[in-house]
Amino acid sequence: MAKYKNEKITVDGYRFDSKVEAKFYDKLKMDKSMGLIINFELQPRFILQPKFIKMGIRYRAIELKADFTIYHLNGDIEIIDIKGMATPESKLKRKIFNATYENVLTWLVWSGGQWLEYDDVIKARAKRKKAKNDK
Repeated sequence: MAKYKNEKITVDGYRFDSKVEAKFYDKLKMDKSMGLIINFELQPRFILQPKFIKMGIRYRAIELKADFTIYHLNGDIEIIDIKGMATPESKLKRKIFNATYENVLTWLVWSGGQWLEYDDVIKARAKRKKAKNDK
């Protein structure tokens, strides 16, 4: 069992951290076969801070390992991370990524039978909670 009780799953020889991540992989395969996207990559890595040595101490590089890179027909490149829940570490890494790289890191969540942006889902949940508390 992976973090947050997600079950790891293998599809086409690729190991995914969750069934939801594998579901998005299946969607991308379909999109590519239908000609909706040019291509996609699995688990792209991005250096947020290179490794370094200071005062004799070696520090490892800080990396972001996203879930997918999508190459769109119009030339856009989209970096996707499938989220169930954002951690303080993932929030910080997204902020550094967005400050460092030209592309934007998009977090997606499977909610209500569709793919939605994570931030939109969190805002909608907060709005519903506030409305419930205001009653």
